[in-house]
Amino acid sequence: MSNRIRHIERTVLSDNWYVLNKITFEYQQKNGQWVKQSREAYDRGNGATILLYNPEADTVILTRQFRMPTYLNGNTPDGMLIETCAGLLDNDTPDVAIRRETEEETGYRIHHVTKVMEAYMSPGSVTEKLFFYVAHYHPNTERSAGGGVEEEEIDVLEIRLADAMQMIRSGAIQDGKTIMLLQHLYITQLTTQQAVC
Repeated sequence: MSNRIRHIERTVLSDNWYVLNKITFEYQQKNGQWVKQSREAYDRGNGATILLYNPEADTVILTRQFRMPTYLNGNTPDGMLIETCAGLLDNDTPDVAIRRETEEETGYRIHHVTKVMEAYMSPGSVTEKLFFYVAHYHPNTERSAGGGVEEEEIDVLEIRLADAMQMIRSGAIQDGKTIMLLQHLYITQLTTQQAVC
Protein backbone atom coordinates (compact mmCIF):
# COMPACT_ATOMS: atom_id res chain seq x y z
CA MET A 1 0.00 0.00 0.00
CA SER A 2 1.13 3.53 -0.72
CA ASN A 3 2.56 5.53 2.18
CA ARG A 4 1.04 8.63 0.53
CA ILE A 5 -2.51 7.48 1.40
CA ARG A 6 -3.86 7.32 4.95
CA HIS A 7 -7.06 7.36 7.01
CA ILE A 8 -9.18 5.52 4.45
CA GLU A 9 -12.88 5.37 5.36
CA ARG A 10 -15.52 3.52 3.32
CA THR A 11 -19.24 4.21 3.35
CA VAL A 12 -21.54 1.94 1.36
CA LEU A 13 -23.90 4.08 -0.71
CA SER A 14 -25.58 1.21 -2.53
CA ASP A 15 -25.39 -2.58 -2.43
CA ASN A 16 -28.23 -3.30 -4.81
CA TRP A 17 -26.69 -4.67 -8.02
CA TYR A 18 -23.00 -4.33 -7.14
CA VAL A 19 -21.35 -2.14 -4.49
CA LEU A 20 -21.02 1.64 -4.67
CA ASN A 21 -18.67 2.98 -1.99
CA LYS A 22 -17.86 6.52 -0.92
CA ILE A 23 -14.16 6.58 -0.07
CA THR A 24 -12.79 9.38 2.14
CA PHE A 25 -9.02 9.52 2.58
CA GLU A 26 -6.00 11.74 3.00
CA TYR A 27 -3.54 11.97 0.11
CA GLN A 28 -0.03 13.37 0.40
CA GLN A 29 0.78 15.72 -2.47
CA LYS A 30 4.25 16.07 -3.99
CA ASN A 31 4.92 19.13 -1.81
CA GLY A 32 4.37 16.98 1.30
CA GLN A 33 1.00 18.49 2.23
CA TRP A 34 -1.81 16.10 3.23
CA VAL A 35 -5.15 16.82 1.56
CA LYS A 36 -8.47 15.21 2.45
CA GLN A 37 -10.32 13.88 -0.58
CA SER A 38 -13.53 11.98 -1.29
CA ARG A 39 -14.34 9.71 -4.23
CA GLU A 40 -17.04 7.24 -5.19
CA ALA A 41 -15.96 3.83 -6.45
CA TYR A 42 -18.20 1.23 -8.06
CA ASP A 43 -17.05 -2.33 -7.33
CA ARG A 44 -18.46 -5.02 -9.61
CA GLY A 45 -15.47 -7.36 -9.60
CA ASN A 46 -13.03 -8.00 -12.43
CA GLY A 47 -13.97 -9.22 -15.89
CA ALA A 48 -12.68 -10.68 -19.13
CA THR A 49 -13.39 -10.09 -22.80
CA ILE A 50 -12.51 -11.94 -26.00
CA LEU A 51 -12.38 -11.41 -29.74
CA LEU A 52 -13.04 -14.54 -31.78
CA TYR A 53 -11.27 -14.48 -35.15
CA ASN A 54 -11.44 -16.74 -38.20
CA PRO A 55 -8.14 -16.14 -40.04
CA GLU A 56 -9.23 -17.99 -43.19
CA ALA A 57 -12.40 -15.93 -43.68
CA ASP A 58 -10.93 -12.79 -42.01
CA THR A 59 -14.06 -12.48 -39.88
CA VAL A 60 -14.72 -11.77 -36.21
CA ILE A 61 -17.54 -12.68 -33.85
CA LEU A 62 -19.17 -9.78 -32.00
CA THR A 63 -22.34 -9.50 -29.95
CA ARG A 64 -25.16 -6.98 -29.83
CA GLN A 65 -27.31 -6.34 -26.78
CA PHE A 66 -29.23 -3.62 -24.97
CA ARG A 67 -27.12 -1.49 -22.60
CA MET A 68 -29.16 0.90 -20.47
CA PRO A 69 -26.29 3.27 -19.49
CA THR A 70 -25.39 3.82 -23.16
CA TYR A 71 -29.06 4.26 -24.03
CA LEU A 72 -29.34 7.00 -21.39
CA ASN A 73 -26.31 8.69 -22.95
CA GLY A 74 -27.72 8.63 -26.49
CA ASN A 75 -25.87 5.61 -27.92
CA THR A 76 -28.60 4.57 -30.37
CA PRO A 77 -32.38 5.02 -30.47
CA ASP A 78 -32.81 1.37 -29.39
CA GLY A 79 -29.91 1.26 -26.91
CA MET A 80 -28.22 -1.67 -28.65
CA LEU A 81 -24.42 -1.86 -28.39
CA ILE A 82 -22.07 -3.94 -30.53
CA GLU A 83 -19.25 -5.39 -28.48
CA THR A 84 -16.91 -8.29 -27.89
CA CYS A 85 -18.09 -11.15 -25.73
CA ALA A 86 -17.39 -10.32 -22.07
CA GLY A 87 -18.37 -11.12 -18.51
CA LEU A 88 -17.38 -11.03 -14.87
CA LEU A 89 -14.91 -13.55 -13.48
CA ASP A 90 -17.30 -14.77 -10.75
CA ASN A 91 -14.45 -16.31 -8.69
CA ASP A 92 -12.98 -18.11 -11.72
CA THR A 93 -9.58 -17.42 -13.25
CA PRO A 94 -9.81 -15.05 -16.23
CA ASP A 95 -9.14 -17.75 -18.84
CA VAL A 96 -11.77 -20.09 -17.36
CA ALA A 97 -14.30 -17.26 -17.07
CA ILE A 98 -13.88 -16.10 -20.66
CA ARG A 99 -14.32 -19.60 -22.07
CA ARG A 100 -17.55 -19.88 -20.04
CA GLU A 101 -18.79 -16.48 -21.21
CA THR A 102 -17.90 -17.27 -24.82
CA GLU A 103 -20.13 -20.31 -24.83
CA GLU A 104 -22.96 -18.59 -22.94
CA GLU A 105 -23.03 -15.53 -25.21
CA THR A 106 -21.90 -16.79 -28.63
CA GLY A 107 -22.35 -20.55 -28.36
CA TYR A 108 -18.76 -21.25 -29.46
CA ARG A 109 -16.86 -23.77 -27.29
CA ILE A 110 -13.32 -22.40 -27.28
CA HIS A 111 -10.53 -24.42 -25.66
CA HIS A 112 -7.43 -22.34 -26.44
CA VAL A 113 -7.36 -18.61 -25.68
CA THR A 114 -4.47 -16.15 -25.84
CA LYS A 115 -4.21 -13.31 -23.35
CA VAL A 116 -3.16 -10.02 -24.94
CA MET A 117 -3.46 -7.42 -22.17
CA GLU A 118 -5.04 -6.20 -18.92
CA ALA A 119 -6.63 -2.77 -18.59
CA TYR A 120 -8.76 -0.58 -16.33
CA MET A 121 -11.57 0.81 -18.47
CA SER A 122 -12.88 3.62 -16.25
CA PRO A 123 -10.30 4.05 -13.46
CA GLY A 124 -11.80 7.26 -12.10
CA SER A 125 -14.94 5.55 -10.85
CA VAL A 126 -14.91 1.76 -11.40
CA THR A 127 -12.56 -0.73 -9.72
CA GLU A 128 -12.95 -3.35 -12.47
CA LYS A 129 -9.90 -4.63 -14.35
CA LEU A 130 -10.52 -6.37 -17.68
CA PHE A 131 -8.47 -9.26 -19.01
CA PHE A 132 -8.35 -9.24 -22.83
CA TYR A 133 -8.16 -12.41 -24.94
CA VAL A 134 -8.24 -13.51 -28.56
CA ALA A 135 -9.04 -16.97 -29.93
CA HIS A 136 -9.57 -18.58 -33.31
CA TYR A 137 -12.82 -20.08 -34.45
CA HIS A 138 -13.70 -21.98 -37.62
CA PRO A 139 -16.88 -23.28 -39.28
CA ASN A 140 -16.29 -26.65 -37.59
CA THR A 141 -15.79 -25.18 -34.10
CA GLU A 142 -18.15 -26.92 -31.68
CA ARG A 143 -21.12 -24.69 -30.98
CA SER A 144 -24.27 -24.54 -28.83
CA ALA A 145 -27.18 -22.10 -28.97
CA GLY A 146 -25.52 -19.10 -27.27
CA GLY A 147 -27.53 -15.90 -26.90
CA GLY A 148 -26.84 -15.36 -23.20
CA VAL A 149 -28.42 -16.68 -20.02
CA GLU A 150 -31.38 -15.72 -17.84
CA GLU A 151 -32.79 -12.34 -19.01
CA GLU A 152 -30.00 -11.69 -21.52
CA GLU A 153 -30.95 -11.35 -25.19
CA ILE A 154 -27.72 -11.37 -27.17
CA ASP A 155 -27.43 -11.31 -30.96
CA VAL A 156 -24.32 -12.99 -32.37
CA LEU A 157 -22.75 -11.19 -35.33
CA GLU A 158 -20.12 -12.49 -37.76
CA ILE A 159 -18.44 -9.52 -39.44
CA ARG A 160 -15.49 -9.12 -41.79
CA LEU A 161 -12.57 -7.53 -39.93
CA ALA A 162 -12.34 -4.77 -42.55
CA ASP A 163 -16.02 -3.98 -42.03
CA ALA A 164 -15.58 -3.93 -38.23
CA MET A 165 -12.73 -1.43 -38.59
CA GLN A 166 -14.97 0.76 -40.76
CA MET A 167 -17.72 0.47 -38.13
CA ILE A 168 -15.30 1.97 -35.58
CA ARG A 169 -14.68 4.92 -37.89
CA SER A 170 -18.40 5.42 -38.59
CA GLY A 171 -19.38 5.18 -34.92
CA ALA A 172 -21.38 1.97 -35.34
CA ILE A 173 -18.95 0.37 -32.86
CA GLN A 174 -18.39 2.58 -29.80
CA ASP A 175 -17.50 0.09 -27.07
CA GLY A 176 -13.99 0.66 -25.70
CA LYS A 177 -12.96 -2.96 -25.09
CA THR A 178 -14.17 -3.93 -28.56
CA ILE A 179 -12.23 -1.13 -30.23
CA MET A 180 -9.09 -2.12 -28.31
CA LEU A 181 -9.30 -5.78 -29.35
CA LEU A 182 -10.15 -5.01 -32.98
CA GLN A 183 -7.26 -2.57 -33.23
CA HIS A 184 -4.95 -5.09 -31.56
CA LEU A 185 -5.89 -7.69 -34.17
CA TYR A 186 -5.57 -5.20 -37.03
CA ILE A 187 -2.14 -3.97 -35.88
CA THR A 188 -0.95 -7.56 -35.36
CA GLN A 189 -1.98 -8.36 -38.94
CA LEU A 190 -0.15 -5.29 -40.30
CA THR A 191 2.99 -6.21 -38.37
CA THR A 192 2.84 -9.78 -39.67
CA GLN A 193 2.33 -8.62 -43.27
CA GLN A 194 5.26 -6.18 -43.03
CA ALA A 195 7.50 -8.92 -41.62
CA VAL A 196 6.66 -11.15 -44.60
CA CYS A 197 7.41 -8.34 -47.09
